Amino acid sequence: MRTSNTALVPVRPLHLLAELAERALPASLVTLVARLAVAAIFWLSGRTKVEGVLTVKDTTFYLFAEEYRVPLLSPTLAAHLATYAEHLFPILLVVGLLTRVSALALLAMTLVIQVFVYPSAWPTHLSWAAILLVLLAQGGGRFSLDRALRIP
Repeated sequence: MRTSNTALVPVRPLHLLAELAERALPASLVTLVARLAVAAIFWLSGRTKVEGVLTVKDTTFYLFAEEYRVPLLSPTLAAHLATYAEHLFPILLVVGLLTRVSALALLAMTLVIQVFVYPSAWPTHLSWAAILLVLLAQGGGRFSLDRALRIP
């Protein structure tokens, strides 16, 4: 009995779709949008933790002491680190400077949030991780200071 090489789904339209997507969505556009998207998530979270420029709110300290309870760090230190990280790394991502370092730092933060703070929020954290992994793998792209400064 001979088997047919005919696929169930026509392959040519899928190739055309792939070609169109590659032309319409260059990797640099994808990395730019990824940088802006994940930066917005963490920046907005960071803004809820401060008053004024970077004065950490009393409620932030309370949350880290009573709700978040990150192990190995004092609540005060954890509150400061999280607050500063949620401001610094998004700024670096927006301008595309040290993109891979910033993505790795925010990926580590996402992992801590997932494991120790909100374990049931894995669908949200998985989507953040997906974006951050793209940036870790691809870097900042053409529209980044990394590219201009030749930072890998």
